[in-house]
Amino acid sequence: MASPSVSAAASSPTPPGRPAEIFAWTMYDWASSAYSTLAITVVAFYIASLTAEAKWGAVAYAASISVATFAGALLSPVIGAIADANRSKRRWLAVTALAGASAAVLTAAAPPSQPWLVVVLFGLMHLFFEISYVPYNGFLPEITDEHTINRVSAWGYAVGYAGGGLALGIALLIVLFNEQLGVPNGSDQARLGLLLLGLWWGLFSLPTLWILRDRGRPPEKRDSLGKATRKAVREVARTLASIRSYRLLALFLLAYLLYNEGVQTIITQASSFAKLDLGFSPDDYGELAALVLMIQFVALPGAMLVGWLSDRLGQKPTLIGCLAVLVGICLAAWLIQSKLHFWIMGAVFALVMGGTQSVSRAIMGRMTPPQRSAEFFGFFGFSGKATSFLGTGLFALVVALTGTGRPAIFALLVFFAVGWLIVARVDVEEGRRQALEA
Repeated sequence: MASPSVSAAASSPTPPGRPAEIFAWTMYDWASSAYSTLAITVVAFYIASLTAEAKWGAVAYAASISVATFAGALLSPVIGAIADANRSKRRWLAVTALAGASAAVLTAAAPPSQPWLVVVLFGLMHLFFEISYVPYNGFLPEITDEHTINRVSAWGYAVGYAGGGLALGIALLIVLFNEQLGVPNGSDQARLGLLLLGLWWGLFSLPTLWILRDRGRPPEKRDSLGKATRKAVREVARTLASIRSYRLLALFLLAYLLYNEGVQTIITQASSFAKLDLGFSPDDYGELAALVLMIQFVALPGAMLVGWLSDRLGQKPTLIGCLAVLVGICLAAWLIQSKLHFWIMGAVFALVMGGTQSVSRAIMGRMTPPQRSAEFFGFFGFSGKATSFLGTGLFALVVALTGTGRPAIFALLVFFAVGWLIVARVDVEEGRRQALEA
């Protein structure tokens, strides 16, 4: 583990993180990534199976994600400001992580005869998942310095891909050995997978919550939640009013809003493309899970590779390289003709998927004022979620007009190309100077 540098100590009231703190921080990626893999496989399958006759499962699943994501985007900057003001990032992380894990367990326990209860609990699960990353990401600038932030951010994603992949692998074993386990019914298998999700998320979050601590002097008296919220709203409003002081950071967040929208749309809509154009079975849960599992384990070395490249080439050139690969994927989608081609394209996407998000998080950490990390990562979360309807909306519109997924994936090129052009205008070192002087 790299040693802390003098420069980071100068910009922070306490030294950068010890190896134990960095390990604890990455463990939350391990814990929460079980949600990332099981939500798009086990949960989606379960909701669809409960509503097979009414056929509203896909709509309810998508709607619950959209509502929870938008609510999380609105709440993220305010929760970040509260966490900074009260030095309560650890407390907020504990509440959101354990509440999300509990919602997963309750979803597993909910009677299958009440599908709307399952949908509501899933929406709450997704909301807590989204919000938990505000305080979690807020710890990154506190436990790293300019020499380690790229690697630590990449380690977080890599560990997360390993954890999410292993959780999904266990869920697949439940399906494969269902008779030996005494759960031949697909709905019961999914409920067991949900229980696994809740226990994994909750138990593996404990090292993070046990070891990590907020840096800086806590206030003499913490405000009540109502008063803290009002103060936080005013603080967020002041930040927005003084956005010129963070011009380069604002420019980067605009770029992130665009290219991350493209990444997220590929993640959520690739299965639709596979079904429409490449002959994937819409009912084959095993085929989908195997594809997601492959992506998880290819993304692990991909995130580490991007972290290594960021250290040697710089954050901005590495990010631009990732965006160039994503542009190539959109072009290749027009040409692929078989399932094998799709698996190869998925592997290439996996190599840069986590790396793009990892280096983006590291750039954000570099340009964030040290004492307001959670608030600014709240804006990072807002930027990544507030327009989450754009990519899926464009994809759906193109599919509706053409009846095929090829031009729909190709249309996502605009998000990566425009994001690329904006990133090219961002001077990360100047953004760092603006953050320290503001």
